[in-house]
Parts: sequence; C-alpha cells; structure tokens
Amino acid sequence: MIAALAARYRDLDLAEEAFAEACLRAAITWPERGAPRDAGAWLYKVADRVALDMLSRRNTRNRIKPAALELPPTAEDLMSDDEVLIPDERLRLIFVCCHPALSWEARVALTLRMVCGLTTEEIARAFLVSQTTMAQRLVRAKAKIAEAGIPFEIPGADAWPSRLDSVLSTLEVAYASAHADAAGAGHNAGFATEILDLTRVLVELLPKEDEALALAALVRYAEARRPARLDDSGAMTPLSEQDPAQWNRSLIDQAEIYLRSAAELAPSGPRTLQAAIHSSWCARRTVIDPLPWAVVLSLYDALLTLRDDPIVRLNRAVAVAEVAGPEAALSEVEMLDAALLADFPPYHAVRADLLSRLGRRSEAHMAYEAVLSLPTPPAERLWLERKLAVLLA
Repeated sequence: MIAALAARYRDLDLAEEAFAEACLRAAITWPERGAPRDAGAWLYKVADRVALDMLSRRNTRNRIKPAALELPPTAEDLMSDDEVLIPDERLRLIFVCCHPALSWEARVALTLRMVCGLTTEEIARAFLVSQTTMAQRLVRAKAKIAEAGIPFEIPGADAWPSRLDSVLSTLEVAYASAHADAAGAGHNAGFATEILDLTRVLVELLPKEDEALALAALVRYAEARRPARLDDSGAMTPLSEQDPAQWNRSLIDQAEIYLRSAAELAPSGPRTLQAAIHSSWCARRTVIDPLPWAVVLSLYDALLTLRDDPIVRLNRAVAVAEVAGPEAALSEVEMLDAALLADFPPYHAVRADLLSRLGRRSEAHMAYEAVLSLPTPPAERLWLERKLAVLLA
C-alpha cells in the first residue's frame, strides 16, 4: 500500500504517514464497529483520503492530485490486475521499489523498510552501519525519489535484469532476519515461509537466472534444518551439533534440484557457492557422518574472490578454526574491523569461542559479555549464557 501511495503521489514520506494514520484509525474504529469485509481496500481508501488532506494543508493539492478523468492505471490498479506478468503481489512490490535510479544499497534498504517492514535499526544491522547513518541514507533516498520524480511503477520483463540483484538481496536480508532467531519466535519469523514461496515464484519467472535459483536453494537448505535448531530446553543448537535425522529431507531435495540448475548455469556464482556450502552440510544423514569443514573452507575461499566482506570472512574463520586450529582462526578474526562489527553479535560470539578454546579465559569472558550486551533472540542468548557458565566454572 505504501508503494502504491508513493506511486500515486510521488512522495514516500507522505505515503508512510498516510498509511500509518489509516492504521491508527483502524485500531480505533474496528474494535467498536467491527472490521470491514475488505480490510485492505478500507485501509487504502482511508490512507488515500488522508494523503489528499495532507496535500491540501500544504497548498499543493491542485498540483499533485491526479486529474479526475481519463486517469492512467495507478500502481494499485496494476497490482491487482491478474494479467500482470509478476503473479505475486509481494514480489511485484519488491520489483517496484528496487528502482535502478537509486544506488543498490538505497534500493535494498528502502524495500526492506517499505515492503518488508524491517525497522531502521534492523536494516542498519544488516548493512553494518549505525542506526543514525541508515536513517540518513533512507531520508536521502526518499528525497532523491521526490526531487527526480522517479516513478514507482511495475517494470516490464525487459527491466527485470537491472533490478534483479537488488530484489535478491532484499529477499536475502529479509530471510536472514527470520533465520537469525533459531526458535522462529521473533516478529520477522513469518518471512521464512514467505520467502520460500517468493523464491519459488521468482525462479518460475526467471528459470535461467543462476543467482535466483541459488537463493531458492539456499533458503530451502536453511529452512530444512529448522526442526533441529533447538534443544529440549529451548536453547540454540549449533549446526555442527544438530541431528541430521531431524532435518526436512523434502526441502533438501528441492534445494538440490535448484542448486544443480544454478551450477549448470554458473558454477562459481556467489550465491551458488553459498548454497553449495549449505549443501555440503545437508549431505550428512546421521550424527556420525563426518563434518564437512574442509569442503566448507574451500568453498569460502572461492567465495572470498567474489564477495570479500567481513561477514564472509567471519564465517570462513569458523571453518579455519576446525581445519587449521583456533589460533589461526583468531588471527584472521582480529584482522577484521572491530569498530565496524561492534554491534554484530556473531563477531563477539566467534571471538569468545576462539579465545575460550585457546585458554584466554579473561578475554573470552569479556567477549561473551559483549555479545550478551547486544540484542539477541532468546534461544541464542540461552546458548551463549551456557557457554559463559562453562567458561566460568
């Protein structure tokens, strides 16, 4: 709805404010009068009226309000048209918002905010920047859209390639926000099943796009392991300690099909390599099967040549610890930008584990305290508290 309002009025701030006001009115009136039969239509109609009222107060209504007759189809009209090439409304909105006139980061951040509803803090954490910095970037992106008159419209198939990487990144970050909570109890938990569906639709639309196929594989491998991610007390179970017998083999089989197709198209694509890392884990069938650390490390080495960022290096360090030892891994972790990763819980958790394994108890204690001072989901926090208790015992 926000994207549709933005398309109609070319003003993202206005769209967000109008939709928020419509939601507030719903919260007040629906309990008293009952919810309308079509909640979406009610909200859009009220938000549209609110937007017009706000424009009137700015004395710009006559300039911005669409003409009364012979209007071209609006974004919301197109989104409800069954003939539209993108058959899923959520995916349409993501393509709408990933406009190539904006920078890649601005596209993804705005889409996560407008379509997925992630908070500015959550988006900032995904991009490893401060909340203030991300808020400023979102404001600048909105201003650019307003000043340049960038149209928010559903792109034709010829425009999909220029938006695809941003679309995939949006889905990737949204899924990560759900996957980060092992218990699946956070407010973003619903993204997990939604993105399973969205990636299916996307590969049906673009069956020859290796990165789309690889992302579809990746999220299925990850979701397949969800049944084994908690122990009986509700604490997170690390991947290396999970019982493969609990994994969803049907999802793994689906993932394998997608990965084979992606690998045939581009065996060394970044998301193909990421999916291959997941595949190496999901090849295990029992707890006695060997852990694939050497294969995982070689795949991370290949991934670094394509996507050299702190998150990849941190994940690679976990594999280095198992192949070359914790001292070699800690040496690599200490070369990362500590200030950049200060608010990233996995950074402190990996450091704490490596320091603990090296017998540097005091430093490990400080690292555990650092990660526990940051927002962490309950299952992960319980696991970290146990690790700290063992260290202090």
